[in-house]
Amino acid sequence: MGGSLNKRHQAAIFLVVLVDLIGFALIIPLLPYYAKQYQASDFVVGLLLTSYSAMSIVGAPVLGRLSDRWGRRPILVVSIFGTFLGFLLLGFANSFWLLFASRILDGITGGNFSVAQAYVTDVTDESSRAKGMGMIGAAFGLGFIIGPALGGTLSLLGYGVPAFFAAGLALANLVLVLAVLPESLTAERRRQLGSMRKSSGGWEGFRAMLRRPRVGSLLQVRFLFGLSFGVFESIFPLYAQSAMGLTAHTTSFLLVYMGVILVAVQGGAIGRLAARFSEAQLILGSFLLLTVALIGWAVSPSLVWILAVLAPMSVASGVLNTVIRSALSKSVSHEEVGGILGAGASLGSVTRVLAPVVGGFLLGEFGASAPGLFSAVLSAWLVVYTWRALIRKAGGDRAAEREPSLSPAASVPAPLAGGVRAHDDD
Repeated sequence: MGGSLNKRHQAAIFLVVLVDLIGFALIIPLLPYYAKQYQASDFVVGLLLTSYSAMSIVGAPVLGRLSDRWGRRPILVVSIFGTFLGFLLLGFANSFWLLFASRILDGITGGNFSVAQAYVTDVTDESSRAKGMGMIGAAFGLGFIIGPALGGTLSLLGYGVPAFFAAGLALANLVLVLAVLPESLTAERRRQLGSMRKSSGGWEGFRAMLRRPRVGSLLQVRFLFGLSFGVFESIFPLYAQSAMGLTAHTTSFLLVYMGVILVAVQGGAIGRLAARFSEAQLILGSFLLLTVALIGWAVSPSLVWILAVLAPMSVASGVLNTVIRSALSKSVSHEEVGGILGAGASLGSVTRVLAPVVGGFLLGEFGASAPGLFSAVLSAWLVVYTWRALIRKAGGDRAAEREPSLSPAASVPAPLAGGVRAHDDD
């Protein structure tokens, strides 16, 4: 079903992701205030904040594989319904443990983002894949612009109100999927997937993915990028308050400023960039830009300097988030797409668990520059790694393919000789 997204379906999948992210971003900044009502310690509040991501580590790849077998639409329905129940439970919560239960339920069923990516992969070809992923990225950015502002306003009416509003958004999303969004996998494809024996699931399947040359390299890039940029994302509000003395209003303005740039990059510029440069070149160039921006953040002396630094940082992260997902989807066979995107989402969840701990430790123990320098070192390493694993190696593989072989494999027909690695190289 590859090609370009039907405009009606494009609008529907955009709204699915946007509404989901508005609900998610609406709640996240308010969770500490919920928890403090029950005299929770800062450590326990931290556990609450990481519980969603920890559960997503388990849930996202499972839902991704199930969507390969049963179709994207039914798994989206299950995932969104779980989100609806999680928000509803949060609104009715009258104890701290119910807060935990609501986040765990949403996390374990919250695979809608990776399934939405798989949907886009089903209905686009490789030439339009990055543009389709950019559309999802733009919805992601818009959600994180609208969500916090909406949640802060609704919280004036009581902490339960934002949760019930988010539950209403999830219910509207469920209706949207059922009414507008068709299944992206054909009946024949679903039958093929249903009859396949899945012997590569779980940890062993993930290890097998890591051993595949291009897939493993992209997953490592995804993890280290998530940790590097995640330290910035998680620690920046605390950094702005303690190191720069900025008010909450000013910090919110800075985050909205970043969100607007992200939307512009992922919603428009990424299509033109993908048409001009290869994905490996975009990844390499973005890591170079991100490294410079992170060093700039580490040594920022003023608000004006931070504004200047956040622009290239937003551009780099916007390109990387989109292009890495697109490259992952092209590095495996069609029936593995849901699983690989789910694995990427799980790695993102791991970094969202680790990054706040790492960033908070560095800020508290070594000062305001330490988180930025740590992230910059990781990003600089990724410049080197991307060059070696995704550009130089790919060039070597293509050169080897052009050279005549004197080995017995030279007599094997080309389709058979190349079949083993068909999904590991572009």
